[in-house]
Amino acid sequence: MTHKFKIVAVSGGLQRPSRTLALVEELLEGLTDAWPAETRLVELGQLVPKFGGVLQRGQLPAEVEQSLKDVESADLLLVASPIYRGSYTGLFKHFFDFVHHEALIDVPVLLAATGGSDRHALAIDHQLRPLFSFFQAHTLPVGVYATDKEFDNYRVSGDALRARIALAVERALPVLRQRAGRPLEVPSLALA
Repeated sequence: MTHKFKIVAVSGGLQRPSRTLALVEELLEGLTDAWPAETRLVELGQLVPKFGGVLQRGQLPAEVEQSLKDVESADLLLVASPIYRGSYTGLFKHFFDFVHHEALIDVPVLLAATGGSDRHALAIDHQLRPLFSFFQAHTLPVGVYATDKEFDNYRVSGDALRARIALAVERALPVLRQRAGRPLEVPSLALA
């Protein structure tokens, strides 16, 4: 049985319409145009009422648990959050607090964020990258940050943003090729 490559995208936008969701959809489209894959889009805005007040994973409803299992079984994870006051949203972090701490080891993660101005552009490197380093994930070197002015009616409109999306996809391809060439299970090493 062959393994179908799975890309899971998490949009941390909490409302619709959402610039963060628009950015995620553009990135996801670029990735699947370049690399055929099964996709799953997790929109936190739709899930927040079901997990916002929950403190233990065992208390989560089935829909949220399935979203977590999708994240934990991704071959590539695409994550994006709006940036408020220099960081990702608290509910974005709360969702990832439920992810098993060993589930994302070596999983490639494409980081993206949206914000009202360029003042938040470093949030990808100073906030998102450390979060996924905790999980020992392989954060891809090119993240995509977008400001409000690069959208028109909640759609990507800026040429510079389109170029950054294309570059992020291009730089992700070697990692995807390498990951697809790996066996699905890593044999355990016998200690002598």
